[in-house]
Amino acid sequence: MNINHFQLHKPRLTQENRLDTLVENQTKFSLNNCELSIYETHQAAYNVKLHFEYLTFTGMLRGKKWMKLEDKSNYFEYLPGESVLVAPGETMVIDFPEADEQPAQCISLSLKPEFVQESLDDLNLSAAKVDDSSQWNISLDEFYMLNSTSLASATNNIMRIALEENSYKDVMADFAVKELLIRLMQTQARNLIEKNTLKNQSRIGFVADYIKKNLHQKLSIDAMAKMACVSKSNFFKMFKEELGISPNEFIIRERIKKAKELLNQHSSVSEVAYNTGFSDTNYFIRVFKHIQGETPKAFQNKKLVSS
Repeated sequence: MNINHFQLHKPRLTQENRLDTLVENQTKFSLNNCELSIYETHQAAYNVKLHFEYLTFTGMLRGKKWMKLEDKSNYFEYLPGESVLVAPGETMVIDFPEADEQPAQCISLSLKPEFVQESLDDLNLSAAKVDDSSQWNISLDEFYMLNSTSLASATNNIMRIALEENSYKDVMADFAVKELLIRLMQTQARNLIEKNTLKNQSRIGFVADYIKKNLHQKLSIDAMAKMACVSKSNFFKMFKEELGISPNEFIIRERIKKAKELLNQHSSVSEVAYNTGFSDTNYFIRVFKHIQGETPKAFQNKKLVSS
């Protein structure tokens, strides 16, 4: 389990002499209910505008952009391992300051609105959430995301289907897009949990807020299920539906996130273990290394050297 963001599969770059343009050259793959495009930029450019008529999910593959959503955001850096959701009728405004040395490559997946609405209606009817205060819904305001392993996997699956020759690719793509929509909504929910936006809007939001405030204590799943007014089994199901991860995985992620903050504040490894709810320092070190790929001390020393 790694809580860092995950990069997408990178198709091979096209030779420059085979491109129609060196700035946002578009290769399209059209399916019944969506259109996948791969964009490549091989020279520095500024103030490039891309307009999207339909709801569009985008992901960076290589290189980087400085971009903004024309009517919604300020400029921000867009890197591999990150995704941006573009609302219908929205325009990306993009700079490519480093494309001469490092070509940029990204994908966009434009979705037919009828298919998106039918998919959401079907989910709310046939796969209604245990938490009746929460419905399957895409937030157009929660547009920036770090790729989880599940979101990256769902995106890679659509790319694979679109690029291969298969007489059933439209059918397979419909199923794949429905999975992507679910992973997208779960990622948005985790973002909103991170911002404490949901703490007064849903039972899972309330419990997640409690977890974040009590990481130093022993956290009982039974007690949290009672807090959410559901059985233990329904609590696990509700948590997985809303956030795409189990309660235990969420607790570990939050503890490691808090541990990194404390390590950056020069606390000792044993102090950090105690203050993030690990009763055994050696166990904390093993979990931290499993998730971060390095020991807490190595993480702390690396931060000290770079500061």
